[in-house]
Amino acid sequence: MARTADEIKEAVKDHYGERARTVASSCCGDSSPQRERLYVGDEIASLPETVASYGCGNPTAIAGLHEGEVVLDLGSGPGLDCFIAAKQVGAAGRVIGLDMTQDMLDLANGNRDKLGATNVEFRKGEMEAMPIDAGEVDVIISNCVINLSPDKDAVFRESARVLKPGGRLHVSDVVLSREISGEEKDDLALWAGCAAGALLESDYLQRLERAGFTGVRVDSRSKIGEKPWYSATISAFKPASSCC
Repeated sequence: MARTADEIKEAVKDHYGERARTVASSCCGDSSPQRERLYVGDEIASLPETVASYGCGNPTAIAGLHEGEVVLDLGSGPGLDCFIAAKQVGAAGRVIGLDMTQDMLDLANGNRDKLGATNVEFRKGEMEAMPIDAGEVDVIISNCVINLSPDKDAVFRESARVLKPGGRLHVSDVVLSREISGEEKDDLALWAGCAAGALLESDYLQRLERAGFTGVRVDSRSKIGEKPWYSATISAFKPASSCC
C-alpha cells in the first residue's frame, strides 16, 4: 500500500525533529565531518557546531549570490546555507529559511541569535504551500530536501510563483539513476533518509520545465557506491517575461 502524504510528512518531521533535539541538547553538534566535506573552511569557520549539516551538497557554491538579493532556502534546517547566503547578500539583502519542523526552527533561531544574523528570518511552512508572497525572492536554494516532499510538482509550481521574473533556482538534491522497488518507495525510513522520495534525474528536470522553468540543467553529480540514488546540483531559471 502506497504511503499517504500525511504519513510521509509525519515520518520526516519525527526524524528531523529528533536530529534537531539531539544537536540542541549536545555541547557540540554532529556536523563537523559533513560540513568539512561539503563546504570550504572560510564558509564555516565562524559557525557554531549547532549549525549542523544534513545536506548532500552546497547550493550556495553554484547560486552566484549578489549583494542585496532576497534568498529563500527550502527546508532550511539549522540554518547553515542561510547563514552562508546571508554573508553573500550583505546587509542590503535578506534570507528566508522555510522549514515545517518546529524543533528545527527553534534550533535555527537559536543559531541566528548566536551569530547576530539580522538579515536572516525563519518561517514555518511547507514547500507545497509556501508562506511567501508571489515574486518576493530573487533566488531559491535547497539542500537535499525537495526529495522529501510527496508532491514535488507543487513544490516546483510554488517555486515559480515566489520567484521574481528572471529569478533562479539552485538546489542540491538526491535523484535516482533507476527506478526503485515499490517496497523501497513505501519505506518511511528511506523517505526520511532522502532515498524513497527521490525522482529519476530526467523526471526531475522535466517537472521543473513543466512548472515553467527554463535553462534547466544538472551542474554536477556525486555518486558513491552502487546504490541507485546519488546527489546532484541542479539549476533552473524563471523567464524574465513570466507573468506568474
